[in-house]
Amino acid sequence: MRKKRIGWMILIVVFGALLGSAMGEVLGYILPQGVVREFFLRAAQFSLGPVVLNLVVFSITLGFSVKLNIIGVIGFVLAAYFLRWMQ
Repeated sequence: MRKKRIGWMILIVVFGALLGSAMGEVLGYILPQGVVREFFLRAAQFSLGPVVLNLVVFSITLGFSVKLNIIGVIGFVLAAYFLRWMQ
């Protein structure tokens, strides 16, 4: 039962961050040029890879990247608050 709750928590928090990041990108395109738009479009990007595994028959390229903006952080916090409220 505990393992299912942890998986559910991770899913909700990641979904909140994804939804918040998407909303930040849309809001950034709607707003006119200026400081507010730059604030919403500024993002931190973390990446790992790409790593190429070259085999004789085929090759595999693996990589992972996360881009998080301000609204994504707010979505992350709101999702965490929502989970705390549900318990």
